[in-house]
Amino acid sequence: MNLSKTGNLIAALRREQGFTQKQVAEKLDISPKTVSKWERGQGFPDVSCLSALSEIFRVDVKKLLEGEMPKRKAEAANVKKTGFYVCDICGNLMTDMGGTMNTEIFCCGRKLSPLSPKVPDDSHQLQFDMVEDEYYITFSHPMQKDHYISFVSYVRFDRVLTVKLYPEQDGALRFPVMRGGKFYYYCNEHGLFELKK
Repeated sequence: MNLSKTGNLIAALRREQGFTQKQVAEKLDISPKTVSKWERGQGFPDVSCLSALSEIFRVDVKKLLEGEMPKRKAEAANVKKTGFYVCDICGNLMTDMGGTMNTEIFCCGRKLSPLSPKVPDDSHQLQFDMVEDEYYITFSHPMQKDHYISFVSYVRFDRVLTVKLYPEQDGALRFPVMRGGKFYYYCNEHGLFELKK
């Protein structure tokens, strides 16, 4: 932990947010002199302040402790490289667009890793029928409380369309017919599957 680096980061983040030292101090219920000490590298925020600082500056606590924010080159999002993340604790689904190399996604206090898609096996097949201008998709996979398909997404170069599924509902859904993309679907026990359609 480098006091000078952390102090410089706090000062930069404060200015970026348009706050004065006094405003930050008021939000933390501390003296402005304390904030000044941190920024000059003559002290470090108390553990009880780190979470609040993280919220005020909208940065990860780990980055505050490290004293530096990564400087990445701005890249255009690439929807075809959408990454899927599912929290093991609460089941939340999150995505990122443009690849997963530089993304940090957290849920329930834990850092999530991107799911790696695999080829569907016999018990994870989707059946497609055409109904007007939509795919009517069915599957025989169980939809029980402890074993179910959680979502189905269609990813194309310009869009991601996701249908969230829940235990004890029918194994059926509809998607508009689109070409040139892939279906991704997630079994809460066996992971993410990928199917080109």
